[in-house]
Amino acid sequence: MKKLLIAAVLITSVHLMAQERTIKVDYNKSAGKLNTMFKECIGAGRANEGLRADWQQQLALVKKECDFKYIRFHGLLSDDMAVYREDPKGNPEYNYQYVDVLFDYIVSLKMKPFVELGFMPNALASGKETIFWWKGNVTPPKDYKKWQDLIKNLTAHFTERYGAEEVKTWYFEVWNEPNLTPGFWTGTQAEYFKLYDYAARGVKAVNKDYKVGGPATAGAGWVPETIDFCAKNNVPMDFVSTHTYGVNQGYLDEFGTSGTVLSPDENSISDDVINSRKQITNSAKPNLELHYTEWSSSYTPADPIHDSYHSAAYILQKLKQVGNAANSMSYWVFTDIFEEPGPRFTPFHGGFGLLNTQGIKKPAYFSYQFLNKLGETELQNSDKASWTSKNAKGDVQVLLWDFTNTHPGEKVWNQTYYIQDLPSKEKGTVKVEVDGLQKGKYTLEIYKVGYKVNDVYADYLALNKPNQLTREQVNNMKKKNNGDPIATENITVDAKGTFSRAFKINENDVVFLNLKRQ
Repeated sequence: MKKLLIAAVLITSVHLMAQERTIKVDYNKSAGKLNTMFKECIGAGRANEGLRADWQQQLALVKKECDFKYIRFHGLLSDDMAVYREDPKGNPEYNYQYVDVLFDYIVSLKMKPFVELGFMPNALASGKETIFWWKGNVTPPKDYKKWQDLIKNLTAHFTERYGAEEVKTWYFEVWNEPNLTPGFWTGTQAEYFKLYDYAARGVKAVNKDYKVGGPATAGAGWVPETIDFCAKNNVPMDFVSTHTYGVNQGYLDEFGTSGTVLSPDENSISDDVINSRKQITNSAKPNLELHYTEWSSSYTPADPIHDSYHSAAYILQKLKQVGNAANSMSYWVFTDIFEEPGPRFTPFHGGFGLLNTQGIKKPAYFSYQFLNKLGETELQNSDKASWTSKNAKGDVQVLLWDFTNTHPGEKVWNQTYYIQDLPSKEKGTVKVEVDGLQKGKYTLEIYKVGYKVNDVYADYLALNKPNQLTREQVNNMKKKNNGDPIATENITVDAKGTFSRAFKINENDVVFLNLKRQ
């Protein structure tokens, strides 16, 4: 009986420990400059979509509120960008009028292109195989010298238009997911390496200081092989790029028809990134930068987890776990103006975007908006599900969350689970304590994302999922899901210099605290 009582006490105390969480930091104990790899780059569908007014308006908003530095997209060389054709004698003709419109706009926002070199212009292609509704040609070039000349000519054009000093800050990435055959590449690995070799030499022929890399693979593939190929053949390589998604089955869902299951592995995403970093460290080129140029909870453009409030905490959890392993983690993508499976027919359809087609902010959007509100100096903090920081004005920021994978397991698809009303359960309290503050008056702003808070999909469900939204519905949704503070109050910090507050938290809540000196 005594043993049973001891066991019961232990279980109770473990249960209590699980319910109580403390984030304790000291204003004077810095952990150095905040690592902002989370906002280095953001994805978009394809270059041609970037010529649309609504796409451009959304990118301006995302830049202003989330401050992404680079943007990457497919299809720069596809025929809808009118870059390449040949005259009747087979001589190349180049045209950059559409490219200039898009790149001028990106640069005007003080953003930079992460230039994905693909897909194959039809006039240069060796075959007819394509991918997506917009038919990107995925075959090797019929003439590798002409491929190299195109890349060289394009790079020289960028240099002339934007200046070498600017283009030195860009990245040139060769192709997209060539390890998916059929899919993004009809050739072999050896043929991809040849494509890479000719493209890299084309870029470097213009300026040896321009950055070129790859292999932009699905599922973190081909990293040691690509480095090995470049090292042995003296082929230029300045960075590694690859991709990972948080589901276990498959890599490509061209038309949004697959079923997916959120991985139960608590180290999904981060294990891939950390392993890629190890592969680089153990290679002939141990100092290469590592860019994850695509990542998300799921690789399909019809996965309702992208619209769900669960995704906000998921994003933060994964970024925190990655830590310093990657130079950038480019979320795929910023907007549902995205036509790989064809134009979408409903306002919420599980699209990849942080914003939906009408520019309504999804819960995922606020993860990035809140991250962008963090101060430039990180504070020492042992809690694994938060960031704490300060800025030069003496303000303190705390971004905390609970990520709980509530998915019922592999017998249920995301496509049936995340379209339901999914109330969140209580997860106890989080006590936030900040020591070392200067005495005085502060304003505390509290922001939140969670079930039915900045949770536009819940609003969409409440409307019975209409296929079209009226202007009034769009405006109401934008107003309700605007990411403004849910509470603001005045605080006085006494001579002890401590701010302390406990917050009740539910599963998959995200809370951002901004303590501003008055």
